[in-house]
Amino acid sequence: MNNLDKTKNFDKTIINWYPGHMTKAKREMSEKIKLVDMVIEIRDARIPLSSINPLLDEIIGSKPRLIVLSKADKAENEETKKWISYFKSQGHETVALNLIGDRNVASTISNCCLTIMKDKIDRLKARGLKRVEIKAMVVGIPNVGKSTLINSVSKRKIAKTADKPGITRALTWIKVSNEVALLDTPGVLWPKFEDLKVGFMLAVTGAIRDDVLPMQSIIEFAIGFLIKNHKEKLVKRYEIEVSEDIFETINKIAISRGCIQQDETIDYKRVYALILKDIRDNQLGPISWEKTDEDSK
Repeated sequence: MNNLDKTKNFDKTIINWYPGHMTKAKREMSEKIKLVDMVIEIRDARIPLSSINPLLDEIIGSKPRLIVLSKADKAENEETKKWISYFKSQGHETVALNLIGDRNVASTISNCCLTIMKDKIDRLKARGLKRVEIKAMVVGIPNVGKSTLINSVSKRKIAKTADKPGITRALTWIKVSNEVALLDTPGVLWPKFEDLKVGFMLAVTGAIRDDVLPMQSIIEFAIGFLIKNHKEKLVKRYEIEVSEDIFETINKIAISRGCIQQDETIDYKRVYALILKDIRDNQLGPISWEKTDEDSK
């Protein structure tokens, strides 16, 4: 039995991750949704499906939606283009952004919102209103880039950011332009991951705490994926001959990076942390962990 099989046998509570502040956030979002015209849903461009919160559909209802694929610099460009086409075919206006490096985040978000809400704006102006302000709620799972977007559009640090989940707490309004205002909200995850693969995707990209799933299982999942899809990235980063065997490849990485204990055994805790940091810091280069041609769509 491999480690992934062992993980499947864990008590289901191990992937139940729903802190108290998230229950409160969901309730507040349900109340505040009445105050906005539309919703901006932030998803991670590396995992456009796994970073969807199914609870949001219940909260959003029929409100118009803009999907923003964040961290586009960490995903494969061609794959991201395919995802944009896919979501647009589903009726959702979609844009990919590097929220930190792109200087046009504010104008892009504002223009997208105005485009989506054009019919309503035209109706209101036809009634005599000279100025119409579109109010949009920013939603998404933890650590997906909501606070970074808020800071980018406001040109100053309003929302706290960190490369870990669960930073944003309070509901805050932010002015994007004369026509658009955003309502920031805390990141909300759903109560339980029905698909363990989704849990691994979220863990690899840092959307959930590192202690929610076993670190060994997370790394084995990641290395298995990279061996299958991006073997050349492992070769280039760690200067090793990649084996088809996950455990052998991890051991080679450990030896290459000097993750050896005094008794000359592999320091797995250290090599796991090293691999995960490299992935999250984009040291292996852009990686799309979900592909548009997979059966999971």
